[in-house]
Amino acid sequence: MMDTSTGQSGIRNALSVAAASPSVQQQVAALTERSDVHAAFEWFTSNIRQLSDWQIELTRIPAPPFGESSRAEWLKRRFEDLGLQNAYIDPEGNVLGIAPGADPDADYVLLSAHMDTVFPAATTLNVRREGEKILGPGISDNGAGLTALLGLAAALQHSGIRPSSPILFLANVGEEGEGDLRGMRHIFSDPRWKDAIASIVVLDGGGADSVVTEGLGSRRFLVTVSGPGGHSWSDFGIPNPIVVLARAIEYFSRTSIPVNPKTTFNVGMISGGTSVNSIPESASMKVDMRSSSAAEIDRLERALRHALEQATAEYRGHSAKTEDHKALITFEIKPIGNRPAAELSPDARIIRVIRAVDVQLDIQTRIQRASTDANIPLSLGLPAITLGGGGTGGGAHTLHEWYDPTNRDLGLKRILLTILTLAGVSQ
Repeated sequence: MMDTSTGQSGIRNALSVAAASPSVQQQVAALTERSDVHAAFEWFTSNIRQLSDWQIELTRIPAPPFGESSRAEWLKRRFEDLGLQNAYIDPEGNVLGIAPGADPDADYVLLSAHMDTVFPAATTLNVRREGEKILGPGISDNGAGLTALLGLAAALQHSGIRPSSPILFLANVGEEGEGDLRGMRHIFSDPRWKDAIASIVVLDGGGADSVVTEGLGSRRFLVTVSGPGGHSWSDFGIPNPIVVLARAIEYFSRTSIPVNPKTTFNVGMISGGTSVNSIPESASMKVDMRSSSAAEIDRLERALRHALEQATAEYRGHSAKTEDHKALITFEIKPIGNRPAAELSPDARIIRVIRAVDVQLDIQTRIQRASTDANIPLSLGLPAITLGGGGTGGGAHTLHEWYDPTNRDLGLKRILLTILTLAGVSQ
């Protein structure tokens, strides 16, 4: 999901200073004069129902973490129907297809949207229409991004636009939660693609006025406290892992965080125990830490470890059965996610391109930072941005998620002009 916050002032200043280099602005303006681009725009406005139908259909196909295969098969068929060449599912589960370019030797422009959701496999996907809105878990995040991906492929097919550079369409796995960006990591470690992609546009959620230029770093941990366990009556007094874990959470929650750079932490899941009258053998929690500063995340990781050391030491010392059990209360911190913090160079051409597009479409650009699939290429020094798929959405990561397709076409026009400016268009 695109979890956003305000980005660097340096990039914002670069956007306003380069409001658009005349050459880039002229390229964008020239695109809007082309009859084939007008045909693509017309497809967006006259196929609003088709776009919503695709969005509803794909959202009804479960795509839980590490269980995206059914949705991948559906998307592969759509890629083929929409004329993308060499459509296939790679070993990681990503779906790929190519809009060929006039220059067979040119590097690719990558256009991607993640297909996974945060919802477990057993979640009831009650996807429905209510007036203009469509509702259901995952309908916006990332039903909106995937629908935009399909809409762009359909518009290229309908209009006959031939980009100069090829465009790689990607529906990737593993963006949410413990997926840890595994789909995008695979693309940029695959010898076929890692050196063949020149620029990246990621589609995530709805909206048509923001651009993510900075990758928000995050680390995630599974923390487990273990003890001997026992009966709540006869073994009373031995260390209880749930109590130790609770005390560690209390200590960790007191950790100070800076306002700038914005830094956060969260205990999102707790589990442990077998019955109300059993002292559990273990208790665990999942912890999320985020910052645009790797140093701040390092500091939070040290604070978490210190809190656990303090809590386990206290219970070893104060347990009623400390002599028998003082060595039997332990903890383990296991990394389950690590998203690199990264940012786009303020003078990157892709920034000038999106700014020129927004000037052309009379959009007030909002610069944001977020944790998205773009973190991976950004961390490799590649130009990457994240855009919304148009329309508006809300309630992300809840069963009450919704999407309103009003003005979806504006977001699609924005994406089209961006990728065509990056790729170039043959005459």
